[in-house]
Amino acid sequence: MSYSPSLSSGYTFAKNRSLFISPQSGMCSFCTEDCAGTCEIAQAAVLGAQTVYPMTTGNNQIASEKDYPLDFSHFNINGRVFGALGAAENCEQATIFNVNLERTYGTFHPVKMTMPVILPALIKLNWQDYFAGAAMAGVTCVIGEDARNNEPNLQIKNGQVTDFPLLGEALDCFRQYDRGYGQIVLQCNMDDDRVGVPKIALQKYGAEAIEIKFGQAAKGTQPVKRVKDIDTAIKRQELGDLVHPDPQDPAIQKAYNEGTCPNFHTYGRLPLWSEESIVTHIEKLRAWGAKNIYFKMAGYDRADIERVLRLGCLAEVDMITFDGAGGGSGYSPSKMMNEWSLPTVCLEDVVVRLCTQLKAEGAILPAIVMTGGFASEDQVFKGLAYGNGFVQGIGLCRASMAAAMTSKKIGEQIKSGNVPAGFKPYGTTIEEIFSDLPDLRALYGTKANGFSTGAIGVFSYLNKIAFGLKHFAALNRKFDLGLVNTSDLIPLTAEARALMKNEWFVPAIGSTAD
Repeated sequence: MSYSPSLSSGYTFAKNRSLFISPQSGMCSFCTEDCAGTCEIAQAAVLGAQTVYPMTTGNNQIASEKDYPLDFSHFNINGRVFGALGAAENCEQATIFNVNLERTYGTFHPVKMTMPVILPALIKLNWQDYFAGAAMAGVTCVIGEDARNNEPNLQIKNGQVTDFPLLGEALDCFRQYDRGYGQIVLQCNMDDDRVGVPKIALQKYGAEAIEIKFGQAAKGTQPVKRVKDIDTAIKRQELGDLVHPDPQDPAIQKAYNEGTCPNFHTYGRLPLWSEESIVTHIEKLRAWGAKNIYFKMAGYDRADIERVLRLGCLAEVDMITFDGAGGGSGYSPSKMMNEWSLPTVCLEDVVVRLCTQLKAEGAILPAIVMTGGFASEDQVFKGLAYGNGFVQGIGLCRASMAAAMTSKKIGEQIKSGNVPAGFKPYGTTIEEIFSDLPDLRALYGTKANGFSTGAIGVFSYLNKIAFGLKHFAALNRKFDLGLVNTSDLIPLTAEARALMKNEWFVPAIGSTAD
């Protein structure tokens, strides 16, 4: 069987003409010249190189469609009927309501969270409610890289950003609801660093935390974007982008005027850090006012994963988020979303074994977060349990944004009197239908009734995650989620058992050949 999708995709809108597919290529087994051309090959034949990327980029989010041979569904959750860890061993105290989900991390400046969840980097779609809902729920969230490209009023002088109003707006989405839990973080890539985004964020807009991006699971490289004409290409170059070919090259300008110029593209600069350069950079960030430093890493080669972990220890960063294959959110190469990176559970296995090794060496580890394809409380519990005490949180990106988008839409329908059929049994108003509003009112008072339904939706979704986690923790008679470990998982398949026994990787992690 093939684990990869055929040459059809929900995010390219390409479809195989036939139901009969050649598994190795993904093509129709019977390919005819009478075909109208609906598959990915036909798209490429007409639209060319741009079809490396999804043809549906816009008001949507996109993730891998590959059916990986090993994921968290290969594990069930264990259960116990004796004892109570983390609570008094009596029926009045050992309840789901007394399960402790709170987490605290931070090397120099501690950050508390109400639950072991973060909302990873985004700056698209309904980001306003994404950040606001994170604050309401009491968890950390991250503003995505290249946020400056979303700013129509961006000002740059002498190659440095001098005005970036959207950044202040994004930070305020969280800060206006901040109740002492979680933190809003700004993710920066090499292009952001080059034009001074971290410095202005910290010194002008009051940001307190920066995430340094090494990569993400959906795209291990930075994106290429086609530019429509030479004027736009010059403008992007003046804003600091890499543009190919060079629109200010006289030969290219001549070719453009003659109608013989190739397409223009921008390309994000790749991170090329060394131990010395990243420590120096982090020292600058802290001197500019950064209280907390984060890393974002993906399922690269195991040697690179180890190096990033050691860099995190060396630079005393606060948190490293590891992003595994199976997720995605935006503008990433279609096949890269499906065909690169370690699947999340395999990446977590590598990270946990390396953390075990580093701890034995006496290293002080940052908080570790796993993300990539998580959406429900059972998946979050499994991710935390597989973390064996090293993984302090799970990233919920696409799912939280889905909550922000859908609840905003549903709220608009309710206010217009068009209550969706599925919610009519619950009432006719926002107060009646949004069932966790009483929990928000308990935190913010009656002003919560006026909160955006998108933010209420993120809070309610995360409230469901937390409530479900408490059930699974109590199921295992563990009333502090920090106590969960691999003994709370049941491997169901040979692949899962091999991973847990360190027999899945070739060579095994920690072997002399590794």
